Amino acid sequence: MRRASSPGRSTSGRAPRARAGQPEQLGFDGMPERLFVCTPSKLGAYADCPRRYRYSYVDRPAPPKGPPWAHNSLGASVHTALKNWYALPADRRRPEALVTLLKGTWVRDGYRDDEQEREAYRRALGWLESYVDTLDPETEPVGVERVVAVKTAVLAFNGRTDRIDSRPGPDGPELVIVDYKTGRTGTDADDARGSQALALYAYAAERVFRRPCHRVELHHLPTGTIAAHEHTAESLTRQLTRAEETARDIMAAERAVADGADPDEAFPTTPGPRCGWCDYRRTCPTGSQTPGKEPWAALERTV
Repeated sequence: MRRASSPGRSTSGRAPRARAGQPEQLGFDGMPERLFVCTPSKLGAYADCPRRYRYSYVDRPAPPKGPPWAHNSLGASVHTALKNWYALPADRRRPEALVTLLKGTWVRDGYRDDEQEREAYRRALGWLESYVDTLDPETEPVGVERVVAVKTAVLAFNGRTDRIDSRPGPDGPELVIVDYKTGRTGTDADDARGSQALALYAYAAERVFRRPCHRVELHHLPTGTIAAHEHTAESLTRQLTRAEETARDIMAAERAVADGADPDEAFPTTPGPRCGWCDYRRTCPTGSQTPGKEPWAALERTV
């Protein structure tokens, strides 16, 4: 969410134009540009569709969203259950604890009916039981739902990782970024390699913990598969550069709107299949021309 502007400052971060009869407020030469505060989802929203980014982060009040999605409810329930599993003492991290954990975190929004919800719960419990069977309950991750943050010349980045592991490396312990996936389609090494979010997590974690972090993993619970990629310093830098380029584009569009440009031109749509899944489809003139998906549609092949 963009912060409200302070008195005497515009939302673009620059001094406002002087009103008639008022002295001009002068800036200071050589002052650094403001950093772009962001998360992976904020960067991803703009990369997917600048108009969706505008509706989410620029327009105030924000347009109303559509109904909640069942697949998001399912994913949130599973993620929180795993977080709470690691919060248990090691001797209580047993598969039988998952029934209580999942019931306590279950989000009911978006399902077609009670039958679909019950089947989703049964399927999710099976995923969790199979997954924790592969884990050593005595192993303590470096972080679970841990926020990592880093600043560059352009970004003030922060993000919440699902899990950060410590594993042996050739020169000592190394960090591994673990991200849980519950979608209906599996993942592969290309997904892990191309994920900007995972790369930024790795870049930030290495600096927060001062330990090497190059490996990123996508753990797909429905299939029990792991897609992994070993980054190099160069590949992490490339992903960081891409993120900074996106941030510059966003800041330029925000400045244009603050200076009076048409918001629709500054933040154009990127029409495509994603429009049917967009929270703002009803608001967007382009998106509204695409048939919308039912809130439970993503579960039809999963549960």
